[in-house]
Amino acid sequence: MSVFRPLRRYFLPSRTMGYYIARVFLLRFFSLAIGVAVILQMLDLLTQSDAILAAQGNGNEALWRYIFLRFPDLLSRFIPFSALLAVLLTLATLAQHSEIVVMKASGMSAHRILLPLVLTCGAIALFHFFLDQKLVAPATAELDYWKRFDYAADLPPPPDVLDDLWLTEGNSLVQVKAVSRSRNLVILDKVTVYERDEQGMLSGILRAGFAWHSDGVWTLYAVRRFDVATHAITTAESMLWALTAPPERFFSLSVVPEQSSFGALSDSIAQLEKEGQKVTALKAALLHKIAGPAATLLMPILGAIAGFGAQRRGKIFARIAMGMGLGFAFFVADNFMLAMGKFGAAPPFLSAFGAMIFFAAVGLAVIFRIEE
Repeated sequence: MSVFRPLRRYFLPSRTMGYYIARVFLLRFFSLAIGVAVILQMLDLLTQSDAILAAQGNGNEALWRYIFLRFPDLLSRFIPFSALLAVLLTLATLAQHSEIVVMKASGMSAHRILLPLVLTCGAIALFHFFLDQKLVAPATAELDYWKRFDYAADLPPPPDVLDDLWLTEGNSLVQVKAVSRSRNLVILDKVTVYERDEQGMLSGILRAGFAWHSDGVWTLYAVRRFDVATHAITTAESMLWALTAPPERFFSLSVVPEQSSFGALSDSIAQLEKEGQKVTALKAALLHKIAGPAATLLMPILGAIAGFGAQRRGKIFARIAMGMGLGFAFFVADNFMLAMGKFGAAPPFLSAFGAMIFFAAVGLAVIFRIEE
């Protein structure tokens, strides 16, 4: 510890001052985060309560269940925004009471004053990441399943069944109405294969009642095939299917990033990459699971404009407004880049971290300009 003590004293000369800034910030952060989430939860519950109570057998316990499933997502969405507001209020209060002037007079630079806020935001970002993976993702999946069945009472747990999946196999398009798994057996229900030639023209349509995978081989049952060229229809009780896709691909295709943890989404991407599938959109969503919570680290830089510079009368409100404007611009740019990544128009890393890097540079430039 003695080795790092000079480094710690250089960046944070006063531990008491650091604890004081962090405590003031955390008090405002938790008040804003919980307050905003509670208000939004009340408004959301008012819009959904009629649909929840319309289901036979639902009562107050169903409303509480909806709150428990919805509240983590609302809290997660507004953690970075609450951190921005808390930074603005903290620095504005310190500046109004001339505490920042005293800190600068004692030899503390801007980065030393901001360091306690950055470290505290780092702890909040870690909490945000684990909140998303352990609570938000499963709660969102359960709520989506419950909503699809109109908030039915006594709804059983979601079965391991997928529906209406599409995939490409060579030149052919394959549609599967349902995929179910029982132990090691995977069954495809109502399979349709649209066969195409080298020019991409439809050459035949093959339909099967069901198919299953056993000993590394797919087998179709109750098969009917229509040949486009001859208009001939052939039938067979069963036939081998030269499908190279393993059963895991069907379950990887159905992954919903918002309802999957970081580990589950990473496994699905690895499975699809192994088969040569395009995973650009999923990679963007995976990286954004890190970039979303990490955005909280950017808030002290964007909000620093409220605490530094000459604090003339009326200027502090303009600085708060500028800080909020930078924050809103970041959130808009971040959502835009994420959408670009999902459509494959931007590389995954750029779509996840591009807005953060750009606004970090802008925020630091504004701080240096004000300080000079």
